[in-house]
Amino acid sequence: MPDLTTRYLGLTLRNPVVASAGPLSQTVDGVRRLADGGVGAVVLYSLFEEQLRHEAARDIYLEEVHEESFAESLTYFPTVPANDSGLSDRYLRLLEQAVRAVDVPVIGSINGSTLGSWAQFGRQMQDAGAAALELNVFLVPGDVTVDGEIIERRHLEILGLVKEAVSIPVAVKLSPYFSSFGSMAMRLDAAGADGLVLFNRWIQPRIDIEAITVDTGLELSAPAEARLPQTWIAALHGRVRASLAGTTGVETADDVIRYLLAGADVVMTTSALVRQGEDYAGLLVAGLDNWLERKGFGSVDAVRGLLAVPADVDTSGYGRAGYVSALERAKSTYGAIDA
Repeated sequence: MPDLTTRYLGLTLRNPVVASAGPLSQTVDGVRRLADGGVGAVVLYSLFEEQLRHEAARDIYLEEVHEESFAESLTYFPTVPANDSGLSDRYLRLLEQAVRAVDVPVIGSINGSTLGSWAQFGRQMQDAGAAALELNVFLVPGDVTVDGEIIERRHLEILGLVKEAVSIPVAVKLSPYFSSFGSMAMRLDAAGADGLVLFNRWIQPRIDIEAITVDTGLELSAPAEARLPQTWIAALHGRVRASLAGTTGVETADDVIRYLLAGADVVMTTSALVRQGEDYAGLLVAGLDNWLERKGFGSVDAVRGLLAVPADVDTSGYGRAGYVSALERAKSTYGAIDA
């Protein structure tokens, strides 16, 4: 039988299929079902920086008001009941309980865009037993005049603050929208990122022409979306020290295999597990196992990066050659195309 053991962020995983941050990991039972379903690790749902700021503001406000107006003041913060210990405390309790409940690594997740309290909460996650941290830096500049270097520097500053505060591995989940994504990835790697997760999904609003409104609802990912992260993973494999995680567009075992051939250390999914149920992870793992055996590979390590960009070639020329080749094939298939 092929060896599915995988290394990610310095952790040993039983297989490379990881449950990414999402709605299925919001309870201990949910985490347990994911582990029983067959994943190699679980990333807890993300706690948002805005939630932490809201909670901190609430606590400050309640400390300042007179005791007689305590009950009335709670109405200003309706999302947190008076008898609730707070979102951060609940998250940390969930993390502690999840770590005890399963035999796979549990990774904490923070989603934010400013310097905020990443370091403090990252340290608390470490103390609660997180095997690693995933920093989902979701920075959408509202000011179109903001220089790209400022955005890039923010990512590096956030990483630096957290790395100084914790001793467990730290991964950074990124968007692809940089003037030079490869350079940004290399800078994060040099700054100490233990892993890079490609990519987070930006909420792209849909315009409803009948209601004349903007719909900001989130749709589950589709396999076609995997091509962009696979392309960058193939380019970065062997060129960065950090682990590479592929996420987005994973629906079948074939999608898992494609990510691994590109050079991913692990393959993350939520959409497929939401659609098919937590047990579906076992089918993804079984499909990978069957493919490895059918192709005569003895381990996941034997196939990882087989289709990555060769380390001894010029990546720009390599990518350009692929672009030209694709257009030539398209011309012969669909007729003249001018791109």
